[in-house]
Amino acid sequence: MKKILIETSARHIHLCPETMEKLFGKGISLTVKKDLSQPGQYASNERLEVVGSKKSFPGVSILGPLRNCDQVEISLTDARTLGVVAPIRESGDIKDSGSVKLVGPCGEVELKEGVIVAKRHIHMTPKDAEEFGVKDRDIVNVKVLNDTGRSLIFGDVVVRVSDKFALAMHVDTDEANAAGLSGEVYGEIVK
Repeated sequence: MKKILIETSARHIHLCPETMEKLFGKGISLTVKKDLSQPGQYASNERLEVVGSKKSFPGVSILGPLRNCDQVEISLTDARTLGVVAPIRESGDIKDSGSVKLVGPCGEVELKEGVIVAKRHIHMTPKDAEEFGVKDRDIVNVKVLNDTGRSLIFGDVVVRVSDKFALAMHVDTDEANAAGLSGEVYGEIVK
């Protein structure tokens, strides 16, 4: 069986151009700190404070490039710490989701919605999907292949297929900790 790289996606922010300008000033753009596994995606040098009703997280990474809407992706533990209700959703599904305040060097923005816990998912190319015998939006189980003594099968993993993707599964920090994920870890789809 072909293996899938499993990556841990820590809390992060996606911004639209208008919010970027309010938080960082006119004419400022994101600068690349590190390329990510998905083609064209990167972690930027720019950071923001995420403020909830209970606590805040300073220095949260912004991922680029800029998007059409603002989105803050956190874990369920982060949501409890911040005092935010964050539903488990696929990226981009932000209607009626959690709210926070974002604080940048040039201003603050109240997000009325946009805070989610990202549903665990696998990015695949059409060729990968064919090899695995799955299609876009299929729900699969993925067995973690590691020797940490915390063997785990992730259920309810959504398959996302696009020719713009590279093969990788994304889980949040809570999920990674539950499986003892560290370093380069792989998984396989199980029936």
